[in-house]
Parts: sequence; C-alpha cells; structure tokens
Amino acid sequence: MVTKEEAKRYLCDVAPEQCFWVNNGLILKNLDELANALPEMGNDTFYYHMNNEKNDFSAWISDVVGDKALANDLLSSRNKESAFKKVQKRLNSLKKKAA
Repeated sequence: MVTKEEAKRYLCDVAPEQCFWVNNGLILKNLDELANALPEMGNDTFYYHMNNEKNDFSAWISDVVGDKALANDLLSSRNKESAFKKVQKRLNSLKKKAA
C-alpha cells in the first residue's frame, strides 16, 4: 500500500534529464502523459519500447518514477491496450491516495 507522500511523488514530473523519450519524438515527464500517449501511440512505436527483449516503460517507471508496483504490473502486458489499462488504473488509485 502506498503512502500519500509516495503517491504524490509518483504523480510528479520527473527531472528534465530523466524524461522518457518515445522513439516517435514525444517526450513524457510523468505517468499522466504516459497514460495519454499510449492510446494514440502507433503499434510500431509501442512495440519498439515493449517487446520480448525489453520493456522500456516498466524500466522507466521503476528506475525514474519509482513506482515498483506499476513497473512490475507492466511486465505482464503484451499490448498497448493492456498497458494503458494498467497505467490508468494505477493513476486513478494514486490520485485518490494523494488527494
């Protein structure tokens, strides 16, 4: 269970040098932006970042954002719809906790 302080930290913008650079040119600085980007993201772009060899979204969320629970949850996603649902569900939970 996350604390209110952890939830707030996970929802904050990351430092400029820690932004997620999507291979289509988009730059993401927080989980909200990731959630907004996923439904619009082309499959080629999504699978560039999440495939059998790597999961860049999970790594960024774990190493930069610090939300290990969401990062681990994303490891089981196989498509962008699943990833979006997991990010959106976690965001809703974090926003309630941070309020």
